[in-house]
Amino acid sequence: MPKLLIVDDEMDVREFARNFFRKRGIDVSVASGGSEALALIDKECPDLMLLDVRMGGMSGLDVLRELRQRKSSLKVFMVSGLEEEQVVKEVTSLGALGFIHKPLILEELEKVVTRELGMNS
Repeated sequence: MPKLLIVDDEMDVREFARNFFRKRGIDVSVASGGSEALALIDKECPDLMLLDVRMGGMSGLDVLRELRQRKSSLKVFMVSGLEEEQVVKEVTSLGALGFIHKPLILEELEKVVTRELGMNS
């Protein structure tokens, strides 16, 4: 079963997305922040991560930097309500697959996730 990690400091976003993808046969883990996400990555070995850019404490950008320093090839999509050119450039250079914009549009999110996990949508 494919594994998805959702990292967002908004509980409503995490739980809504978790329930949405579990109903589609995806094993979903959630984290409320960067440190928790990094610990879960080591434990759960997800196939794909949806990573919020702006979180308290460790930002999504910090998490992505740390992953790449660890030589992790985990597939990552950044999630953000804002699109700052500098952030876009940096996450792209760090190998993020792209941006998903908030508010989340479930049909688009489902297409991206099922495509990256090699599932038929």
